[in-house]
Amino acid sequence: MTESELEEAIASDLDWNQIPKDWYLKAQAVMPTPKKLVSVRLDADLLAWFKSQGTGYQTRMNAVLRSFMNEEKKRVAGGGSR
Repeated sequence: MTESELEEAIASDLDWNQIPKDWYLKAQAVMPTPKKLVSVRLDADLLAWFKSQGTGYQTRMNAVLRSFMNEEKKRVAGGGSR
């Protein structure tokens, strides 16, 4: 892909066009938190599905769990129930 083709592809990307032009002015470097090595028993089909999504499946699994945790914290803080 030539540079002009790349620029044209970026310009036509709907997601890219929603990013503010000066996004980097407010960006902050954040050091990732260290991970802990654990042994977890998962259903075979669940693990296979995450692995089928490609490289980074453990990071995606972590993100799903974090999202659940954050929602649960909001629910508990708000006095909600299941």
